[in-house]
Amino acid sequence: MEQLLRPIYQERASKQKTLGIIQFEQRENESSITDTFDWVLLIIVKQSKTPVFTKHYILGEQKVAMHIVTEKMLHKWLQTGSNRKVIHWVLFGKIMFERDDYLQKLRLDMQTFPYDGRKMKTGIQFAKLIRRYKEGKEQYAKDNYLDAYIHVLSAIHHLGRLSVIDSGLYPEVSLWSQVREIEPAIYKLYEELVFSEETLEKRLELLFLASEFFIHSRTEDGAQHILSILTEQEYWKIQDLHDHHELSYYSKDLEVFVEYLVEHQYVLIEPFISKNGDVMHRYYKINPEKKVK
Repeated sequence: MEQLLRPIYQERASKQKTLGIIQFEQRENESSITDTFDWVLLIIVKQSKTPVFTKHYILGEQKVAMHIVTEKMLHKWLQTGSNRKVIHWVLFGKIMFERDDYLQKLRLDMQTFPYDGRKMKTGIQFAKLIRRYKEGKEQYAKDNYLDAYIHVLSAIHHLGRLSVIDSGLYPEVSLWSQVREIEPAIYKLYEELVFSEETLEKRLELLFLASEFFIHSRTEDGAQHILSILTEQEYWKIQDLHDHHELSYYSKDLEVFVEYLVEHQYVLIEPFISKNGDVMHRYYKINPEKKVK
C-alpha cells in the first residue's frame, strides 16, 4: 500500500517549502482518528495561501485523505489542543519525509514539552475551563440541568487536560486513560458526573463544589501566562490583549478570563478619561502584589 501512496506525495517532497510528510494508517476501533479514512497523509509546509488544503483519493477499496497544513496552523493546533487527531498523527504516524530532521525535532519538543509552551497551553485550557464552569452554573441556576450537564462535562474535560499538561505530556485522543494514571481525583470527578446514580441535580451540585476547589487550586498556575504578558507594559486596553500574538490563541475565552482575574484581584482596572468626560475607558494592569513565576 505504501508504494501506491508514494506517487500522491512524492512530488510535494521535492518542493523546498515542504517540511515533513507523515503517513497514518487507521487501526482497529480507531476510525474517528482518521475521520473513517483508511489512510491519512499529513503534509506540513512552511507557508501557503490556504492554511489547510485537503484532497480525497480512492485506491482500490481503500480511501485516502491528504491534508496539507502550514507550519503556523500546525503550531496553533498544538498550542490550543483544538485538533487532537492531528497531534495523534504527528506523534504516532510514520515519517515518510522530513527536511533537516524537522519532524524528529518537533516530536522531541512535544515529548519534552518546553516550559514556555506549557505555560501558554495551561492558560488557554484554564480560560476554557472558566467559561464552561460559569456557563454551567448559569444554566443550573435556571434549572436547566441538561444544559448545565453539558457545560460541566466540558469543564471537567478541560480540567483533565490541565492535569495532563501539568505532568509535562500532551493530552491525547484517549484523554481519560491518561488522567486516570496521572490524577485519579479528577478521574473520580468524571466518574461521579457520568456514572453516579444520584439525581442529575444532586450530581451537578456536588460537581460544582468539587470543581470550585480544583479551579481555585489551579488559578495561580493558570494565570501565569497572561500575567507574564501583562508585565510587558503598564496599561492594556482589551483590544491590545486581543491583538497580542500569544493571547490571540485564547480567542473567545480571553475576556471572560480577564474578568475572572479581575474578580480574584490578579488584574486591576484603571479608568482613563475619554473624549466624552462622562464615559471612562477601562484599562487593565497586573496587580503588583501577585508574583509572576
